[in-house]
Amino acid sequence: PFRSRLLLDSFGISSDHRNFRFARSKMIVCVSVVGHQNNPLYIQSFTDADDALKLHHVVHCSLDVIEERVNNPKKSGTTLNEAFLGLLYPTVNYKVYGYLTNTKVKFILVTTDLDVRDTDVRSFFRKFHAAYVDAVSNPFHVPGKKITSRTFAQTVSNIVGSYGLN
Repeated sequence: PFRSRLLLDSFGISSDHRNFRFARSKMIVCVSVVGHQNNPLYIQSFTDADDALKLHHVVHCSLDVIEERVNNPKKSGTTLNEAFLGLLYPTVNYKVYGYLTNTKVKFILVTTDLDVRDTDVRSFFRKFHAAYVDAVSNPFHVPGKKITSRTFAQTVSNIVGSYGLN
């Protein structure tokens, strides 16, 4: 019991949590906001520091996939009036999802779960988009610059936590 409690605690799960498999299997490891000129506006990883650089690379690589889908909508099967781009690409360890706003700002979600439903990801992106709109509506925010708002960071953490995905 003691070892299992330590194991659960190391994953950030309380020892009285009954559904360990569900809580561990669905995990958001990174969310990102990338500007219309492919400049990073916000990136938050929910893993240790060693994986952060790897996740930055995954986010950067996903920009090419987004550009291809936007420039070739017939080939990719997506419509330009749909903000949700779906699964951009899977890797061995991650699945990468994308969302494009009407101002060409890109949201990128990286998860370790290999069985995520599109409806859950769409719902996540809608809430994330609303939080982004609130952050950039701040009169002290300079458009096109990094989002440094602690309120935005806390809101993002709450959204990720509300899905039970971190």
